[in-house]
Amino acid sequence: MKHYIGERTPRGCEVEVIDQDAPGGGYPLPPRFDLRNHSPTGFEWSYSGSGPAQLSLALLADALGNDERAQRHYQDFKFKVVARLPHDRWELSQEDIRLAVAQLETGRGRRYA
Repeated sequence: MKHYIGERTPRGCEVEVIDQDAPGGGYPLPPRFDLRNHSPTGFEWSYSGSGPAQLSLALLADALGNDERAQRHYQDFKFKVVARLPHDRWELSQEDIRLAVAQLETGRGRRYA
């Protein structure tokens, strides 16, 4: 199970993926500009803007492993989760993210595999 840790540093907002299956045990979260480019300056959180949209998309793409599903839900996930993350540091598990998306899908009256 992956864990995501976001931290505000002097260099900006950084997000690390802790993954026992990855070389070195983790990696920086890729911003996924190939899917959408909301924020070329990087990730943000604790409000609902372009940086949080980029983070939301990147988190969903990584945690779900499904780019189409990530693109379908990232804006709602931004409002429900990313905008409410603590300002300085936060942690989410892959399971936290999957459960939040399942709740979003259930709220829309459908559920995807």
